[in-house]
Amino acid sequence: MSKRYAVILAAGQGTRMKSSLYKVLHPVCGKPMVQHVIDQLSRLDLTNLITVVGHGAEKVKSHVGDKS
Repeated sequence: MSKRYAVILAAGQGTRMKSSLYKVLHPVCGKPMVQHVIDQLSRLDLTNLITVVGHGAEKVKSHVGDKS
């Protein structure tokens, strides 16, 4: 069986959104945007899920936790 990975690009301050929240943590339909991506990727048979973070890394990491 081959190894399959997914990479979530979750870096970015989101300054154009004019909000104190980081872009990937903005809620869409009751969940942070990044959670929608994680939910969809969790349906796949992946070896590992890698999340790239930048600005607000600690807040993003605290939400993502061990999901990636």
